Amino acid sequence: MKSFDLKGRVAIVTGGNGGIGLGMARGLADAGADIAVVGRNEEKSKAAVADLKARGVKAIAVTTDVTDKTAVARMVGQVASELGRVDILVNNAGINIRKPPHVLEAEEWESVIDTNLTSAFLCSKAVHPMMKVAGRGKVINIGSMMSIFGASFAPAYAASKGGIVQFTRACACAWAPDNIQANAILPGWIDTDLTKRARLEVGGLHERVLARTPAARWGAIDDFAGIAVFLASPASDFVTGTAIPVDGGYSIVG
Repeated sequence: MKSFDLKGRVAIVTGGNGGIGLGMARGLADAGADIAVVGRNEEKSKAAVADLKARGVKAIAVTTDVTDKTAVARMVGQVASELGRVDILVNNAGINIRKPPHVLEAEEWESVIDTNLTSAFLCSKAVHPMMKVAGRGKVINIGSMMSIFGASFAPAYAASKGGIVQFTRACACAWAPDNIQANAILPGWIDTDLTKRARLEVGGLHERVLARTPAARWGAIDDFAGIAVFLASPASDFVTGTAIPVDGGYSIVG
């Protein structure tokens, strides 16, 4: 459908070389968008780019520290130079350090907040002028179930993901006059490298997730292709400031 057609559009996906980021990048590519994969692991990014190019679109890898303002500005400039424009930004870069708040060190707190939340601010601010001139844009921020629920083992992660939702709302309000929509996706428990480590570190997590999830399974990265295309496409032009769970029903269970 034309409403979901992304041909001629260019998307930046931070953390796009694996996990949920790669699932979204694949969806955007299948809808016709050219993709800039932004990440720190060059080998993973090269593999992701090869995957995306095989889907018939242009794709580049940009190695960037998304917590560094200068590096982010350079990355956005490179994407615009090599791919011609920036229409879509997916702020997906994220890390977690699983410790209770009384054990977590200040440096660890700062590392998680900078990677998960500050990077979204820096990247969004960097692409805004280009989107404003173009007269349209889509910003997609990746939150979490921890945007909604507390967890004793994830104080910094939960704070960053709660902040992502409020930052999304602020951008939606500020940039609506520029025809830029900002929305958040709240993944449930998804089978990724990050959650594989969680299952090792948090006893009983696997069983508790399955018991609470009506879909009775962990999510897969390809479950994020559709929501990414919807929020990146003209189909969502009157949708802004939302936070949409993609969680198999986890967040609705009482």
